[in-house]
Amino acid sequence: MHDIPDDFDTPRTLVDGLGRLLFDDTRGTPERLVGRAIVLLGLIAWTWMLARASIESNLVGQSFLHLIDLPFHEAGHIVFMPFGEFLMSLGGSLMQLIVPATFTIAFLTRHRDPFGAAVTTWWLGENLLDLAPYINDARALELVLLGGKTGAEVEGHDWEKILTILGWLPYDHTLARLARFSGALIMLGACAWALTLLIRQRDQFQREDSAGS
Repeated sequence: MHDIPDDFDTPRTLVDGLGRLLFDDTRGTPERLVGRAIVLLGLIAWTWMLARASIESNLVGQSFLHLIDLPFHEAGHIVFMPFGEFLMSLGGSLMQLIVPATFTIAFLTRHRDPFGAAVTTWWLGENLLDLAPYINDARALELVLLGGKTGAEVEGHDWEKILTILGWLPYDHTLARLARFSGALIMLGACAWALTLLIRQRDQFQREDSAGS
């Protein structure tokens, strides 16, 4: 059995390890810094536009980002189909969150690319915004679905079934607002994370230039 050093501080060690995981980027170059700055500007612009829009406007559902999210949603129904009707209905929405979360973990642990993780975390938040109008429509069933018909015309949709089974149908608007708020908060946090990474990289390159001159 190994003795633990007297100066060993578990909480501090964990915090330091988490800090390195989230902020130490070994993949940065000055050229990549410029490209990442452009990506971040795009994320900030999308965050400003989408997070300010009302749930009823379904602006996120009309953007090309929805076309990226949609295949994962449909795949989720197939993946969760063996687990019963409830999980099959919920599986589409779950997959929209599982996929970007998985990418985030992979970027942090396998690729050691925290900026990539920040981008996929932003995508996770965007998917919550994408789900909010769907949840909000559980009682009204007015949202036009993939087949071009509303939920009322096809006898309901996923979130109408999910909330009915849970007995939460009267809370559809509250849950939708919660999804929208959480998504916007995650998107803002991801932008702040990415900005911090870029500032740290810029400062590092400036120190290296100063040391080399």
